[in-house]
Amino acid sequence: MTLQLHRPDGTGGLVPTPPAGRSRAEDWRKGLRSYRWRAAPLRNSEMNPTSTLAAVTFWVVLAGLTFALLLIGYGSHFWR
Repeated sequence: MTLQLHRPDGTGGLVPTPPAGRSRAEDWRKGLRSYRWRAAPLRNSEMNPTSTLAAVTFWVVLAGLTFALLLIGYGSHFWR
């Protein structure tokens, strides 16, 4: 219990009260944002994951291109 959240009630007890200057309805995250930079709220990239098909396609295409590059390089005797 702190005096920041509990104020004397005049009869010897403490009454919970919100901090001065702020209402409970106010979004506490607004106090974390820099008004100087007008930063937009950060998005969570994990909420929009890459689809499985797109990820598998990417790696298969990358492996195919790598294999083709190696075949062309060794076939033309670029790498000896």
